[in-house]
Amino acid sequence: MTSDAWIDWVRCPDCAAPLTRAGTALRCTQCGRVFDLSSGYADLRPLTAFSEQTKYLDEALHADARHESVSPPLLGSKVRHNMLRRLLAPASGDRIVDLGCGSGRSVAWHSASGATIVGIDISPFFAHDAIAKCDLLLGDLRRLPFKDAVFGKAWSLDVLEHLSPEALRDMLAEANRVLAPGGALFVYTHVRKNGPLAGGLKLINGLARQLERVGLIDLRQERLRKSDHLNPLVDHDDLARTMAAAGFSLERVVYYTPLIGAFIENILMRMAERLLSRRAAARQLGSDKNDVAAVREARTAAKARLARGGPLYQALRLLSAIMMLDIFLFGRMKSGPFFALARKTRP
Repeated sequence: MTSDAWIDWVRCPDCAAPLTRAGTALRCTQCGRVFDLSSGYADLRPLTAFSEQTKYLDEALHADARHESVSPPLLGSKVRHNMLRRLLAPASGDRIVDLGCGSGRSVAWHSASGATIVGIDISPFFAHDAIAKCDLLLGDLRRLPFKDAVFGKAWSLDVLEHLSPEALRDMLAEANRVLAPGGALFVYTHVRKNGPLAGGLKLINGLARQLERVGLIDLRQERLRKSDHLNPLVDHDDLARTMAAAGFSLERVVYYTPLIGAFIENILMRMAERLLSRRAAARQLGSDKNDVAAVREARTAAKARLARGGPLYQALRLLSAIMMLDIFLFGRMKSGPFFALARKTRP
């Protein structure tokens, strides 16, 4: 969807001039560059690309089709969703930008809040249903195609760890620029220095690797995704310094050591996914059990079942509630992963 709500906010990513709408395109009023809208979203990436580019531009990272449709927020996504609503509180009348929106699912989940939300990402792998009902843009977070001080709130989930220190500084500087004075930025990411509970995560991840060796789970896609992690923040002191240098003050930090969540997602869910993909492969004559197509088919079928509700959906809702115990039990204990609310204190 490309509504008119955000047209007055956007600027040319090359010359920063306003854009005008002409049918299924936007045109820069200064340099004349035309941006096509016929795909349901606008490509507002700058003509000159940065040398540092994410691996998420690679189609191989999206081969399992998890991006193609929006399912309800469940499991780890539900924890992030709950914390975003608790700390940032999107509400009617808010102007919000999702910085690094991925498939656009978080924009879709909050579309009923009454806020005007725009999602922007560098990778063109948006969910079909997110395109249909949300305002999504292709763009670089280091050169946001928006005018100054247009948003009151912003969020960025699972993004900062993919940036180098230089790119992180550029991204936060742009986030500051497009936020109004006193605007709020909510982030979920992690620092390199872990807390004392990290030993439990190592045990769970070690168990996952053992289960993979005997063929009970498949972690190849997860390794591929994490291969893009640059982890620019050393510790929480480094986080505070980096935020302050970009004109933000940290208002609240909630630590997140997902011991329960890691066991549910990295063990139980991966075993279930492996079983379903094997069944899918068995239905495809000549297919290998590890065939990506089988994983894709299994995931697509599971998403279709979730969309219908029923026992599977209710079971995952219960597991999602159980995963929130990681916040209640360990939210005050310093850890690598965390949720943070930052406030713009100066340009």
